[in-house]
Amino acid sequence: MKIQNIFYSLFLTALSFQSYGQKTAVEAADKQYERYAYVDAIATYERVAEKGYKDEKMFQKLGNAYYFNADLAKAAHWYSELFAMNQEQQAEYYYRYSQALKSIGNYAKADKMLEEFNKKSGNDQRAKLFMENKNYLKDIKANSGRYTIADAGINSEYSDYGSSFFNNKLVFASARDTGGVSKKIFRWTNQTFTNLYSSEVNANGNLSSPVLFDKKINSKFHESSPVFTNDGKTMYFTRNNYLNGRKGEDDKKITLLKIYKATRAEDGKWVNITALPFNSDQYNVAHPALSPNGETLYFASDMPGTLGQSDLFKVAILKDGTFGKPENLGSAINTEGRETFPFMSADNELYFATDGRPGLGGLDLFVAKMNKRGGFEEIQNLGAPVNSPADDFAFLIDTNSRTGFFTSNRAGGKGYDDIYKFTEIKKMSCEQSLSGIISDQDTGLVLANSVVSLFDEKFVLLKETKADENGYYDFQLICGKTYYVRAAQENYETKEEAVTIAKSSGRTNLSLALSKSSCKVTVGDDLGKCFGIKMIYFDLDKALIRKEAAFELEKILDVMKQYPKMKIDVRSHTDSRQTAQYNLALSDRRAKSTVAWLIKNGIAADRLSAKGYGESQLVNKCSDGVKCSEEEHQANRRSEFIIVSMN
Repeated sequence: MKIQNIFYSLFLTALSFQSYGQKTAVEAADKQYERYAYVDAIATYERVAEKGYKDEKMFQKLGNAYYFNADLAKAAHWYSELFAMNQEQQAEYYYRYSQALKSIGNYAKADKMLEEFNKKSGNDQRAKLFMENKNYLKDIKANSGRYTIADAGINSEYSDYGSSFFNNKLVFASARDTGGVSKKIFRWTNQTFTNLYSSEVNANGNLSSPVLFDKKINSKFHESSPVFTNDGKTMYFTRNNYLNGRKGEDDKKITLLKIYKATRAEDGKWVNITALPFNSDQYNVAHPALSPNGETLYFASDMPGTLGQSDLFKVAILKDGTFGKPENLGSAINTEGRETFPFMSADNELYFATDGRPGLGGLDLFVAKMNKRGGFEEIQNLGAPVNSPADDFAFLIDTNSRTGFFTSNRAGGKGYDDIYKFTEIKKMSCEQSLSGIISDQDTGLVLANSVVSLFDEKFVLLKETKADENGYYDFQLICGKTYYVRAAQENYETKEEAVTIAKSSGRTNLSLALSKSSCKVTVGDDLGKCFGIKMIYFDLDKALIRKEAAFELEKILDVMKQYPKMKIDVRSHTDSRQTAQYNLALSDRRAKSTVAWLIKNGIAADRLSAKGYGESQLVNKCSDGVKCSEEEHQANRRSEFIIVSMN
C-alpha cells in the first residue's frame, strides 16, 4: 500500500562501515530511504547483507523499509536478524516486530513481543489495548465468517486500492499504465503514480472494464481515495501537493499529501479544483470520508495534535461551503499507531483501518458505532476473511444491499494491492438487552411509571424511560460495557446500581427495589427502620459513641427535632456470646450512652428512656451452645428506637 505509507517519515541514523565500498553503497541507500525510494534502498541494503555484513542500524532500516512498504513477511525476517544481534531495542521495534510476526502466523511470539513493548512503552495506548484484551484472537474469531469475499474483477498486476460509489460507478485508485496522463515512476515501488479510474457497476453487481476517471482530476502525481456528496455535485480526493502546475514541498523537499475539492459542471466535467484550507505543506492530510448528511468530513492526518503516526480527524462543512476547525477524534479511536482510511456508513458506523489495535497483522479493519452525542461506542475488529495477516483497508459498504469493497495486499492477489468485493451475510451486532422490575423494597409491589435512567461508565446520561404498569423496563445496549442504572419514584429513595453487560448476545436482568423516602410511623414502631439503622456501634467492651454511630444518631436527632412531642425508648441488644449478666450490663450502658448523646445534642431528657436487654430477646436460634455464623450473631446485635408517644 503506497499512498498510505507516505505518511511516515522514518528516523535515520548514520552507519559506520569498515569497508569504504560498503559505506558508499549504504550511504546511497540512506538517501533513497530518506526520499521514500524504498525499493532501491532495500536492494542496496540486502546486497550488502548477503555479503555477510551485519549491522544493527542496517537491519533496523531493512525491517522498516519492508514494514512501511507493507511486505510484513520480509520485515519479520530482518527484524528477527535485528533482535538476534541485540534484544535491547527502542519500544517501537517491539511493536513493529510483533505486527510482522502476525503476518507469518506466529501469534505466540508476536504476543511476547507485545508484552515486552508494554514494559518499555510506558503509557502507549497500543500496549494498554493489548494488555486489556490478551484474548483478542478469540474475540476476532467470534466476529469472523460474516462476509463472503471475492476478487472485484478490476485488479491489475499493479496497485489498485481505495474505492467510492459515484452514481452507478465504482471509482478507485490504480497504478496501472494505460498510456494516459503520465508514466512518471514513483520510486517507492517502481510503479507509476496512481490515477483515479471508474468502473460501471452492472445489475448483477459485476464491474465493467476500468477507464480513466477525469483528465482534470488526474495529474502526474498520486490521486486516490475519492468521496462524493449525495447529490453527486462535489467530490473530495487525495493528491500529492500539486495544483495548477505547481508542486509544493515541505522543509525536507518532500511532496506530501493534501485533500482537494472539485465541483461538477453541467456538462459532467469536474472543475474548480481547490485545496482545502486546513492542508499544509508541512504535514499530510488524506483519505476523505463524508458523514451521511454531508455535514462532516472525516480524514486522516499527521498534523500537529496527532496522537500517533497518523490519526483520524473530523471537520464541519458549514452551510456557506467553508470549514470549521479540524478536531482529532481522540484516544477513543486513535492510538500511537496508524489510523487511516475512514468511511462513515449510512448507519453512522465508522469503519477505519489501524495497526494500533490487537489484530491479525498489519492494518486491520475495525468498526465503531456513533452515538447520539457524536462519540463512538465499542470498537470491534471485523474479523476474517475481511481481515488477514496483511494490510486490509479502505472499507466501503452499501448499507441497503450489504455489499461493498475493501483493499488488501494479502497473499494470492493479482497485484501489489487488490480490491475485493464482499457480501455481508451476518451483521456485527452483539445484541444485548437489559431489563428488570422496579418494586417496593418492603412490600415487593411493583412500582409502575418509575423513571429509569441509563448512564455510561462516566455517568453521562444515555437513555431514559418509564417502567410500565408491571414495573418493567428494558434497554438495548452494547455488549461488553459497564453501565449505571438509576430508578426514581415519588416518595421513594432514588437507587442506582452498576451493571456490566456480557460480550455475547443475550439478556441481562437488573431489578431494583426502592425504599420509601418517607416512613409512616406510629406508636410502637421502630424509628431506626426508616433509615436502616440496625446497630449503633461501640468499641469492644465500651459504651462510647463512635464516629459512625454518631452519623446514624444524627438521623434520629433530626426527626425528633421535626416532631417535638415524639418520645422514644432506646433499646440495645447483644448476641449470646459472653455471659448473660455481662451482656445485660453492657447493653444497658450502651443504651444509656445513646440517650446521653441525644440529650447532649438538644433533646430533652423527658423525651427519652433507655434500657439494655442483653441477650434476652434474640431474633434467632443463636443462644448459648448453638453454633452460628457471624452473620447470625450480627442479627442479634441491634439497636431499636421505639416510639412510645407522638403527642
